[in-house]
Amino acid sequence: MSETIEGRANARKVREGLVVSTKGDKTAVVAVVDRVQHRRYQKTLQRTRKFHAHDETNAVREGDRVRIAETRPLSRLKHWRVIEVLERAR
Repeated sequence: MSETIEGRANARKVREGLVVSTKGDKTAVVAVVDRVQHRRYQKTLQRTRKFHAHDETNAVREGDRVRIAETRPLSRLKHWRVIEVLERAR
């Protein structure tokens, strides 16, 4: 079995997105935009998915750009955690 840089066979997924809600305690809802091409018409489409991410220090605010990483299930909806804040909201 070959090891990766992070020391595990299957590296955890990492996404970047915009924080759209911080209503829950230690939880941030992050909207991640994915650009995909239509199979038939080749037009580029924007697909948006919302991920519930764990924010231990309640440091992020709505409008922040953050990087999130996949983690073990922390609750019914939370399977991601906030790694870092890339850009603060103005």
